[in-house]
Amino acid sequence: MKDVREILSRVKDGELSIEDAVIEMRLEPFEDLGYARVDHHRALRQGVAEVIYCAGKTPEQTRGITQAMLRRGAENILLTRVRPEHYEAVRDLDDDVEYHRDARIVVVKRRETVKPETHICVVTAGTSDLPVAEEAAITAEVLGNTVDRVYDAGVAGLHRLLAQLDKLQSARVVIAIAGMEGALASVLGGLVSCPVVALRRGRSCGSSRHRGAHVRGLRRELRRAVRAADHAQFLRQRHLRGQY
Repeated sequence: MKDVREILSRVKDGELSIEDAVIEMRLEPFEDLGYARVDHHRALRQGVAEVIYCAGKTPEQTRGITQAMLRRGAENILLTRVRPEHYEAVRDLDDDVEYHRDARIVVVKRRETVKPETHICVVTAGTSDLPVAEEAAITAEVLGNTVDRVYDAGVAGLHRLLAQLDKLQSARVVIAIAGMEGALASVLGGLVSCPVVALRRGRSCGSSRHRGAHVRGLRRELRRAVRAADHAQFLRQRHLRGQY
């Protein structure tokens, strides 16, 4: 994105006239495409560009929004809940389009993100949780975090989790794909001192009807620094941007 600081720097260096700078800055806040108002100022205000949530969008709309962001110089663009037809619509827009099919994510990665030495852990109870886990992990990486993955480490075989204790206890945040009745998040809340973000899966979890026990289990753990989240909500967690 051509942020305000870059525009002002170009004016200072004599590369851009004041009149042209005014035009660029007027264009900056958002772009009305008719079906979407693309927020080009999001990265300037919040440090991260607008995320394109593809569920409910047509491939043509997804392409149009991505094109608009690329035209304005967006460097790294994250598209979530991507179906194959969305990917086909955007794959030719840039040489650096990456498709993560299991995570349902597309990343247009034009610049390497400088990542901190600290890390986030993404933990799953089982292998069937991997799509949700990869969605969380890749999103966190795009937002500038180093991510360690601890997969298939549910409480039915607790030794699998305890074998990764050093990695878990040195993390700044743990994201738990919560397993049955929220048991994994509950155990992690007692093992680590950092915040735990518990993501429930979209499908039924555990043996309880309508996931009732699962959700109640997560709520009980709120007192132990566990923060329950739907997987649409985790994008809004400050922890994923390393701001804790």
